Amino acid sequence: MGAYSDTAPWLGALAGGVLGLLVGSFLNVLIHRLPSMVEQRARAEARALLGAETGTAAPAAPYHLAWPPSHCPQCQRRLRPWENIPVLSYLLQGGRCRGCRRPIPARYPLVELASAAASAAVVAVAGPTPQALALLGLTWTLLAAAAIDYEHYLLPDALTLPLLWAGLLWSLLPASPLAPGDAVIGAAAGYAALWAVYHGHRLITGREGMGHGDFKLTAALGAWLGWQPLPALVLLAASGGLVAALALALRRRSLAQPLPFGPALAASGWALAVALQGGSAWPLIPAY
Repeated sequence: MGAYSDTAPWLGALAGGVLGLLVGSFLNVLIHRLPSMVEQRARAEARALLGAETGTAAPAAPYHLAWPPSHCPQCQRRLRPWENIPVLSYLLQGGRCRGCRRPIPARYPLVELASAAASAAVVAVAGPTPQALALLGLTWTLLAAAAIDYEHYLLPDALTLPLLWAGLLWSLLPASPLAPGDAVIGAAAGYAALWAVYHGHRLITGREGMGHGDFKLTAALGAWLGWQPLPALVLLAASGGLVAALALALRRRSLAQPLPFGPALAASGWALAVALQGGSAWPLIPAY
């Protein structure tokens, strides 16, 4: 660690950024396909429950993270390797598919750049340590969850529940700055806090203010952060959500229109996790 900190810490951050850029390309696949996989599974379970399955039904074509190969979702043209280079391919193609010339959603380069920047920040703060590896896993999972919730109003169990268990298991390792008891209490308190807000809002307004996936994501963040930073997490996420709602209102979007809470939770949880790793002395973030 001494040689690393004395010579070239920027080199580690650069390596983290490049790694984040590559992982960001995979995250785009995950963000695009996981909601469809969840929907297909739900439909299959509903058909089975209702007895609608027949022995003559044609088997569904394989669809998962590894298959079919990368392709344009609009014209189905298979992408060549040089069309899958993070960010660069998007720029060289002018943001359009080479086959059908339809626009490629800006989400693709934005996710890759966000993954690169966040990964570089993690390595810059934590250095080449086990803590950095854990924080990178947290970073990438939160980024995928935030993007999916933004696009589909969905926080899949396939992301939130493994993130919860990973946080609890990480607290058992010597490298973790968090005691296992604090992680367990954080997970329980995080879930309970959002559950109480949800039911309080529904009791007062008669409407649902958030989805159950928000409970699970907050529980997962509680497992990674502990119970002490939870008030700061909720405050930051609520403030971020309010700012986003007001910004959209200026663009003539109705305040009554639903706004996903997952991105604000994910961004706030990530910022707190990195700040805690860096030993922040901010009063709202108690030290371990």
